[in-house]
Amino acid sequence: MGLNHNGRGKYPKPFVKWAGGKGALVEEYSKLGLIPLKFNRYFEPFLGGGAMFFYLWRRGVIKNEAYLSDINKELISTYKIIKEDVNSLISQLEKLKDKYSEEMFYHFRTEYNKLKKLDVLNFQLSVRKAALFIYLNKTCYNGLYRENRKGEFNVPFGRYKNPNILDEENLRWVNKALQNAILSVCDFEECALKAKEGDFVYFDPPYIPISSTASFTSYHQRDFTIEDQERLAKVIEKLSSRGVYVLLSNASHPEIKRLYKDISGIHFFEVLAPRYINSNGNKRGPIREYALTNYPSFKKRIIQSTIL
Repeated sequence: MGLNHNGRGKYPKPFVKWAGGKGALVEEYSKLGLIPLKFNRYFEPFLGGGAMFFYLWRRGVIKNEAYLSDINKELISTYKIIKEDVNSLISQLEKLKDKYSEEMFYHFRTEYNKLKKLDVLNFQLSVRKAALFIYLNKTCYNGLYRENRKGEFNVPFGRYKNPNILDEENLRWVNKALQNAILSVCDFEECALKAKEGDFVYFDPPYIPISSTASFTSYHQRDFTIEDQERLAKVIEKLSSRGVYVLLSNASHPEIKRLYKDISGIHFFEVLAPRYINSNGNKRGPIREYALTNYPSFKKRIIQSTIL
């Protein structure tokens, strides 16, 4: 499998496609020296696809507990199933992987939404729901996860040639990576404020829209508002005062500049990020984003340690 010196190769990687996912950016962050070289515990309050967590795990950087959370309970439920019983999940996906058609997609979407409405699920049904979650993510339009105001998944069929519904090797690696992870469904503030001096928190919230037609804030039936962005800025200020390492991704937008320019010790970096999810295929090119830290770039230290 081509493992590196840490015993890990290209796996694990995100098992779902998630709007705003950072799979293409984590290497750039590393090259720019924006990821701490050492830290105690790791926190990711907007987990999504988990690209940063999986990157850090592949690199062998995560030594202690990882606190992974998201407000989307179906996403976290799927992570928990992978952690607790990946074999049962793989068995369910085996049954689904060859049932790819527009008719079957809508059949499974209806089944998934029915399972979502059940207040109490036994473990077998939870596994089924997790398998449907992955199936729909791999086969829906743009791999987007979106819920309507009733909490129903409502993304249409995606029309792919050969979707990779079951990636067994990656799921087994994800299972390994999650063994020391604490998974929870909670608001970002509840999760992040558990961090103490020397911990590292990576924030990847829904971005402030960069145009009147660009809005990726509704991954859940509850939108992420400007008031939430302001609350996030206050949380980051508190964490900075505690000596917690913080890295934030967000849009290159004047509002972000306004929210963070007066927080002591905040550093602004601009990066080019690919944009894969857009209704107009011609607008999926790279865009400028902000990466904010409460520490200077580690790049000089990386170069110095290489020379030594």
